[in-house]
Order: sequence, then structure tokens, then C-alpha cells
Amino acid sequence: MEMLEYQTLDEQLDERVIEIARVAKVVKGGRRFQFRVTLVVGDNNGKVGLGIGKANAVPDAMRKASERARKDMQKVTLSGTTVPHMVTGKVGGAVVLLKPASPGTGVIAGGGVRAVLEAVGVHDILTKSLGSANVLNVVKATFLALEQLKSAEVEAVNRGKPVKDLMPFWERRKHA
Repeated sequence: MEMLEYQTLDEQLDERVIEIARVAKVVKGGRRFQFRVTLVVGDNNGKVGLGIGKANAVPDAMRKASERARKDMQKVTLSGTTVPHMVTGKVGGAVVLLKPASPGTGVIAGGGVRAVLEAVGVHDILTKSLGSANVLNVVKATFLALEQLKSAEVEAVNRGKPVKDLMPFWERRKHA
């Protein structure tokens, strides 16, 4: 019975391969090659996980990465179809800027950032990747930025302000 529930949960998850790289380890006799797979798993509803798997064959590396991503899933605070506020994440030389956008904008992002945001369920956002273009660091920086997000309701209570003061302008227009 439990096995069935686990399978139905897996079918709902959105799995996106970000990168398949051939990596080498230099040893006395030459180079040993392996494959490193980076993938992201999300439920399109605010939960997302990153998995990195390494093996001698691509299918094995993908299986490892998928298992790790499912274990690593974490909740992300969203505001409707976008993020609640502007935020940046920095890993190594990669810096990723996430900026909320009004409904209908779409996901303005490239490569790994787009895969992460679509898997988490964001439909309207503006992003910019600054600094290094290293795919792994860009994806990790995106995750770091998503971890920093706070809901407008919680932050309004902390600051002692009304919630409408912390909402984006297009949300304030609706409530007025």
C-alpha cells in the first residue's frame, strides 16, 4: 500500500535535467572518465530539490541525481505566480538576481535558472545571471536566492506594518 502512494507522488513531480557533463579524474595510468548529471525536481507548487549524481554511465548518474533531488526537496515561499520580493543569491563567482513580475510576464530566465523556476511553479519572474556562467554554480545560486524569500504576511508582522504596504504594486492596485 505504501509503495503505491510513493509512486503516485513521483508521477506528479516535474524532473528537469540541467546538465550532463563528462568529468575526468587524472590517475597514474591516464584519465578516468565519469558522467555528472545535474537535475532539478519540483512539484510546480512551491517545492523543489537539486540533485547531482556521478557514475560511469549516464542512466546510473541520472538515477542517483533523481534520488538525491527527491530527498533534498525544500519549500519555497511564493506570492501567487511570482516571488514575493527581489532577491540575489551568490555561489562562487555566480550571482543570480530574481525580481517579481506582474501576471502575464512569463519566465524571463535562461538555462539552469529557468529549469529551477519552472520546476518550483513560478510563472512570472524577471531574472539576471551576473558573473560566472558556470551552470552548477548558477543553479546553486538560484537555490540560495529562493531560500531567502519571505512571505509578505510574515514580514509585515515583523515590521509592524499593514500587509498591503509590502505587496507589489500590481497587487496593491487590485486591493484598492
